[in-house]
Amino acid sequence: MLTEASKEIVRATLPVVGAAIGDITPLFYRKMFAAHPELERDLFNRGNQRQGEQQKALAGAIAAFATLQLEPDPARVEMILSRIAHKHASLGITADQYEIVHKYLFEAIVEVLGEAVTPEVASAWDDVYWLMADSLISMEARLYQQAGVEAGDVWHSVRVTRRTLESADTASFTLAATDGSALPTFTPGQYISVAVHLPDGARQIRQYSLACGPTEDEWRITVKRITPHSLPDGSTAPAGEVSNFLYYNVFEGDELTVSLPFGDLVLPDDDAPLVLISAGIGCTPMIGMLEHLAATDDKRNVSVLHADRSAAHHAHRAELTELVERLPSGVMHRWYEDLGARESFARTQLGRVDLTDITLEPGTRAFLCGPLPFMLAMKKSLIARDVPAENIHYEVFGPDSWSGAAA
Repeated sequence: MLTEASKEIVRATLPVVGAAIGDITPLFYRKMFAAHPELERDLFNRGNQRQGEQQKALAGAIAAFATLQLEPDPARVEMILSRIAHKHASLGITADQYEIVHKYLFEAIVEVLGEAVTPEVASAWDDVYWLMADSLISMEARLYQQAGVEAGDVWHSVRVTRRTLESADTASFTLAATDGSALPTFTPGQYISVAVHLPDGARQIRQYSLACGPTEDEWRITVKRITPHSLPDGSTAPAGEVSNFLYYNVFEGDELTVSLPFGDLVLPDDDAPLVLISAGIGCTPMIGMLEHLAATDDKRNVSVLHADRSAAHHAHRAELTELVERLPSGVMHRWYEDLGARESFARTQLGRVDLTDITLEPGTRAFLCGPLPFMLAMKKSLIARDVPAENIHYEVFGPDSWSGAAA
């Protein structure tokens, strides 16, 4: 915990630091990448850097963590840090890398805020940084220990045994250990990182949900190719580097470098009713959960809600329906923005997800995966239907702006 003296300084300076954090974080990344270009080339997501998403996520996490030291909320702190720790573990982050971040982050703070950063102010915010960093280091150490590996030693090779086109723009890859040994176990809903070497020599890493039930023989991931597209703010999102590389270049017999499974979007060990809500490629962790529920003959009530552009864009469409039908108390609902030439599909509505007529029993746990605006809208609708915020769980692939932006 922060000392009372540090708390008072952070409380007094939080408005100033918070107002400047949008300038501090981009400068921090520029400084760090200038000194360590290998981090931008081989570790950080270059696409998110170009769009500014990583900078926003870091700013939000720092501001949220600092605020929570002044108004303690252990559950929220755990939620924010657990998500970051799992992501870091899937990247093989080690404790020494926090020293690098500290150096260039505080150089950026001093450069932006100038004389406002007195020794006392610097010391208080240093305490905030190391409280957050030490918490993450400890959490990541536990994750590595639970996985049975040394810190950062998460990478191994797998072979693609099957490639399947799952929709017009997605392909799934079934993976097996290159030496025929058993694959590490995982919990339904978790993900792995995939590292690829791109034509320009960069080693870029992305996370993909394990779209299968727990098995020691094979894993499966589903990859969506990403073409440049317009964003609501008028900017253009670039093509996906890793996803497009995998989609166009990887086939049966090829080897991939992947991490051990991580991620905290996992089914609870109870019999609470479930509602699984996804959009687009966000259905993949739900596939893993549903396979597990079906394989264990789970009797709880499970409602599966999925939104997509059209039937042609809906990856795993038939599989998702079949899995729900295997559940004794499973119900499927779909929404498509475009029904094409057809007037209707079975159990499918035109438009966007609407929870008005969805049965939500007391104690329901909700799991969300999809674009951030979609998940924020779903969270708002669930809370309006009296689902407690602590019962709403989510997965974000990319910088996690939810932690800083969503109360």
